[in-house]
Amino acid sequence: MQTRPEPLPPWLAAAMVFLASGAVLVLEIVGLRLVGPYVGVTLQTSSAVIGVALAAIAYGAWLGGWLADRYPPRHLLAPALVLAAVTTAVTLPVVRYAGEILRGSAAAGVLLLTALATFVPCALLSTVPPLVVKLQLGDLGQTGRVVGRLSSIGTLGAITATLGTGFVLVAALPSSVIVLTLAVLLGAAGLALGWHLRRPAPAGLPGPARRTGPAGRTRAVVAVAGLAGAGLVAVAPDPCDVETAYHCARVVADPARPTGRLLVLNSARHSYVDLADPRHLEFEYVQWIGALADVLAPPARPLAALHLGGGGFTLPRYLAATRPGGSNVVLELDGELVELDRAELGLRDFPGLRVEVGDARVGLAGEAAGAYDLAVGDAFGHLVVPWHLATRELVTDVRRVLRPAGCYALNVIDYPPGRFVRAEVATVAAVFPYVALVAPESAVNGGSGANFVILGSAAPLPLAALRDRLAARAADAAASGGDPAAPGDPAERVEPVRVLAGAELAAFVGGARVLTDDHAPVDQLLARP
Repeated sequence: MQTRPEPLPPWLAAAMVFLASGAVLVLEIVGLRLVGPYVGVTLQTSSAVIGVALAAIAYGAWLGGWLADRYPPRHLLAPALVLAAVTTAVTLPVVRYAGEILRGSAAAGVLLLTALATFVPCALLSTVPPLVVKLQLGDLGQTGRVVGRLSSIGTLGAITATLGTGFVLVAALPSSVIVLTLAVLLGAAGLALGWHLRRPAPAGLPGPARRTGPAGRTRAVVAVAGLAGAGLVAVAPDPCDVETAYHCARVVADPARPTGRLLVLNSARHSYVDLADPRHLEFEYVQWIGALADVLAPPARPLAALHLGGGGFTLPRYLAATRPGGSNVVLELDGELVELDRAELGLRDFPGLRVEVGDARVGLAGEAAGAYDLAVGDAFGHLVVPWHLATRELVTDVRRVLRPAGCYALNVIDYPPGRFVRAEVATVAAVFPYVALVAPESAVNGGSGANFVILGSAAPLPLAALRDRLAARAADAAASGGDPAAPGDPAERVEPVRVLAGAELAAFVGGARVLTDDHAPVDQLLARP
């Protein structure tokens, strides 16, 4: 008669399952932040991280069950945790080196990078619950109770890790610190468990087999690999100067302009500011919106502006300099980004500036009706407008806060065949009777990706004055021999700018569908090259 191996104490079995299941969710959430600087934080990236993590859980659970039926589970638990610790530690250098190669990749590159970030450690951790279950099953009459209890504990571990990581860890610690701390915790747990399981067994029960020779050398190799992997973090390229709750942010000095600063968020060139000259507008699409502000009202008349998205606060500073006495209300999701603007991009409180940290749509709902002359939409999740800021319902609320002659200027990025910009123009046109589109000639013709600025108003737009203003800006740039091309994403260049309206704009839009809160597939509409 074969003697059943000693089960783990119930508290230890619960702790192992809780830890392993929770660690998987920590890796899943942090994995999105690890890959975001290279491939962006989009719906596809989020879906890839979730899908890869689920695949790892499925494969790991199957592998753990297969191993539990062929080898003593007591001998496998500690190595599984230690290996998970090692692969967690090497995740950081692997993703950082691979990310530089796969930067800006399409779907295949996104899937590959997310797999490198999460698959192996999540699969190893997912072998732990079936190993523990097999070790604890001593009476078939209690199978349901044992499996149900451990399954519920694993789910509680996943829930705790999800809430703790999302609400606490990400806000308090850099992703690298979270990953390395998790690796240390898993390694310590594996070593402690291995020591516990090697203790002499009680009388009548078989003790653990002593492993010598090759097994000891294997453990040494694993330990060295873990230390080497953790050490590579020190020399691996770090894409962030500052890691906020929402962005991997860098500020880059412009070698051609000593006071110029470029703000990079999640690998996208997001904003450009001149520390000494708030009137300088580097990015071409910002010049278009600046030109609109210049002709929207008589010169020097103060404007009340609402900004959905702050970025580098380029436009609020421009309006404060060109329209003194006005107001600029900025709705910015990322409070740490605002602090970075203050520390490195020269942002200072100026008369009329009010910054509200929080979701732009929620903040918009709290603004008074008829309070603004200009509303600027310039909020991005990597290269795409967040879907809830692209719908008819959002545009309707923007119209509510505008004065009768007020204007909405929305910046979007799109690539051929331009499905997203066409849908967004149709969405703005569903709310505002007067609509126009400002874009480079080549982008209108479908030859390249670019920034597009969509204009909407309840009153006739000053299109003739806007065209004249844009032409004057282009002439000034040509006369000075300067190149106002922005180091943005996509790369902007000096070329003729078109202002489409009326029948010409209707032909451009065609039969594009209006985006609504019920259906706004903005990530799918945006075609990446």
